[in-house]
Amino acid sequence: MFGIAEIIAVTASCLILLLVLFSYLYFMIPARSRVTSLTAERAQLQTNLKKSQEVLKRDQSTQETVRRITDSLNNFENVSLQQEDVGRMDLYNQLNQLMVKNGLRNTSGPTYAPLDPLGSKTTPGKSTSTKWQTAYPGIAVAVTVEGPYQNLRQFVKDIERSKQFVIINEVELQRATQSDAAAAAVPTEEGSGTRSSLVSLQLSMATYFQRPGAVMPTSQEQ
Repeated sequence: MFGIAEIIAVTASCLILLLVLFSYLYFMIPARSRVTSLTAERAQLQTNLKKSQEVLKRDQSTQETVRRITDSLNNFENVSLQQEDVGRMDLYNQLNQLMVKNGLRNTSGPTYAPLDPLGSKTTPGKSTSTKWQTAYPGIAVAVTVEGPYQNLRQFVKDIERSKQFVIINEVELQRATQSDAAAAAVPTEEGSGTRSSLVSLQLSMATYFQRPGAVMPTSQEQ
């Protein structure tokens, strides 16, 4: 059934089949294994890249937060707070001007008590209140004024809107007990009420100043 040509053809076919099997085993399987390994490595690298980007973004966000906090603290200490000598006189003058502006009668005070920074040594013989102490030097102020309720509201509002950094800690209102002669000295506006409607306002405040010699770090240094 098989001649020489058929035998040669079958032999060549067998050789080709063996060559194909050899190529598959020698080239294809290692190549597929390599592709699988590279695919897994690429996935791992993508995961690492994503994590690195998240860490970088978080670090940048943290640095931005630190910068904003540092700049805000610098602005508070160098702009919002005044130097103690200047701020003390400004507060004295401001309270007197606001009392006159709102037509109020000063019945008590203002009394001033120094507030040394927390942790500082108190000077012997120096009266210092400790209730409202902070990291900044300051002054505790107590004052009692009398006048129409609307004028007292405006007085408190003017204090809160002033450039001086003042914190109102306690407020107490009660009916005024001044005599008719004293009440007559208080000007009343139309619609503000009669003398019997005058109110006494007790304010407890605190104002703070710049720390002496304090140098705030920049955001880069922080």
